[in-house]
Amino acid sequence: MADDRKRRWVRLVQRYVLNPPMKLAVWAGLVPGLVLVETRGRRSGKRRRNVVGMLLDGDTGWVVAEQGRYAGYVSNIEADPQVRVRIRRRWRDARAEVLPDDDPEARLATFGRRSHEASVRGFGTDLTTVRFDLASPETSTQVAT
Repeated sequence: MADDRKRRWVRLVQRYVLNPPMKLAVWAGLVPGLVLVETRGRRSGKRRRNVVGMLLDGDTGWVVAEQGRYAGYVSNIEADPQVRVRIRRRWRDARAEVLPDDDPEARLATFGRRSHEASVRGFGTDLTTVRFDLASPETSTQVAT
C-alpha cells in the first residue's frame, strides 16, 4: 500500500509542479538527456507528451520508466507502439517496446548520469525498461506543432 500512496503523490507532484516547466525547457532543447515522448492516448486517441530521461545509443533510445506499467505513457505505448520523440528540438518517429525482462537497475546504471539515476530511483516504484527504435532523421515526419 505504501507504493500506491507514493505513486499517487509522485504523480501529482510531477503532473502539476515539475512537468509543466520541464516540458517547455525540453521543447526548447535546454535540458540534455531529457526528451519529449509523444504517444496516442489509448482511449482518447489524443496526443500525449511526457518528459523522460533517455540514453541514446545510435538509433536506439533507452528509458527507465519510474512507474512502469502504471505510467500512462507506458500503457499508451503498449496499446500503440508508434510514437514520436523530440530530441534536440527535432521530432523523430520511433517504435517503442516495453521490455519486462530487461534489468532496469542495470540499464539505469548505463546512463552515466548520477542525478538522473537518483531521481528515477527516488521517485520510482516499479522500474521498467522501454526501448525506442528511432527512424532516421531524414525519414521522420516533421509536423508543425
